[in-house]
Amino acid sequence: MDAKITGCFIAQLRKELGLTQKELGERVHVSRQAINAIETGKFDPSIWLAHDLAQFFHMTIEELFDFEGSERK
Repeated sequence: MDAKITGCFIAQLRKELGLTQKELGERVHVSRQAINAIETGKFDPSIWLAHDLAQFFHMTIEELFDFEGSERK
């Protein structure tokens, strides 16, 4: 999973829905700062937050977070 690519993808999905970072954060119960950190690749979300984001965007975790070709941590 490339955090920057995933973050850009999440930002794109959020913007397509016309949401601010604060609004998305409220929907998944985290701060605007947490959403910003995910979108800029500075923070990898917990499995629970990844699940909540995937559910919000009507995707699987695998669809939202690209694990293909990424290094395992």
